[in-house]
Amino acid sequence: MMADSGPEEIAVIGNTDLTSAELENNIKNTMVEIEKWTSLLRKMEISVGEAEKRTGKNTVNMQEIYTVYLIETRPVDAVTEGIIPAPDSLWRRYSEFELLRNYMLVTYPFVVVAPLPEKRAEIVWHKLSADNMDPDFVERRRVGLENFLLRLASHPVLCNDKIFYIFLTEEKGWKEMVYETGFQAKADSRLKAMNAAFRVKNPDKRFTELKHYSDELQTVVSQLLRVRARVADRLYGVYKVHGNYGRVFSEWSAIEKEMGDGLQSAGHHMDVYAASVDDILEEEEHYADQLKEYLFYTEALRAVCRKHELTQFELEMAAQDLASKKQQKEELVTGTVRTFSLKGMTSKLFGQETAEQREAKLQVLEQQIEEGEEAVKEKNTESDEFVKTAWVDIERFKDQKDRDLKEALISYAIMQISRCKKGIQVWTNAKECFNKM
Repeated sequence: MMADSGPEEIAVIGNTDLTSAELENNIKNTMVEIEKWTSLLRKMEISVGEAEKRTGKNTVNMQEIYTVYLIETRPVDAVTEGIIPAPDSLWRRYSEFELLRNYMLVTYPFVVVAPLPEKRAEIVWHKLSADNMDPDFVERRRVGLENFLLRLASHPVLCNDKIFYIFLTEEKGWKEMVYETGFQAKADSRLKAMNAAFRVKNPDKRFTELKHYSDELQTVVSQLLRVRARVADRLYGVYKVHGNYGRVFSEWSAIEKEMGDGLQSAGHHMDVYAASVDDILEEEEHYADQLKEYLFYTEALRAVCRKHELTQFELEMAAQDLASKKQQKEELVTGTVRTFSLKGMTSKLFGQETAEQREAKLQVLEQQIEEGEEAVKEKNTESDEFVKTAWVDIERFKDQKDRDLKEALISYAIMQISRCKKGIQVWTNAKECFNKM
């Protein structure tokens, strides 16, 4: 029986190609080495140690330059016992991280999967290079990829996935194992999801509100990043102007005798202050990347919402088909047609069906109704499981988001206060230099 529009009863499942048994199997897809529901980070240290440019041929046999990242792992037990063994290591391309995430999205549709760092720089102040081969950008991406792996390794469900473990520990044969899971065949098309979004009649209010929240969060974070980029441009100009102070004071000191030393010292303070802007704005980019992670997280939230819409739509279609079959049975038994149909017109033109024909059709309908009731029951069961697991993960994500963004904003404010104090200190030092003239 299909549920009504109340948030407690609405039936929602994630991937309609997954049966309840497959969903359960996904959650329990653990390795022998890792205790169930235990964070992988309690068993293993994970880091992305460095990045390296390489040259090779792509799928169309063309020469290309690409970047690979060194993943290093080490057992935690060995470290706690005072033994520091050399880490196990392997190289992965960015495209392999993308494949891992796509696999996670399809296999665990009820999880808000952590996003990858951007492939190309976006929303940056104009002095930074947008080239994806730029060393500074590659370094920030390396940090982002490490954070992505740590997010997966600390997740109560994803950390136990066998494919993820193999990604970290086995360099060869990993891609083949991913494709053997058949996850690509289970992925829902964008067109299918869009169709469901427009046609679903009874969406869960909580998921609808979450979808709206993700859109608003994306807008707010995008605006914040753009404001920060504009402020960075202005700040860069202010700092560099202090370099002009330094040059003028130094030139002035050359024509003065008693005032020369004081002017020269003041100019030196201004030069140091002007040169420090590059380090400050590089630190700002670190905080910008933390905000960007949650900008990209909004799409992960919408992915869970799209699963709800798609599943709810297919459940409603199954219930609608069942209701239609029951109506056909009623019409066949009573001999009355409640709505206009081609069948009714045919009966009027060519006469009623024989008792044997009606009996045969009735048996077929009864079989179809039985199958339809079983299908709706199965989808309702899957729906209950999906809503329960999805909402647990959404609440986990909300706690994580609040904690991370609070920490990032506080750190950013502290950095700004420190920057202002340095500016005050520079002019305090300059004042002392002038007092000594």
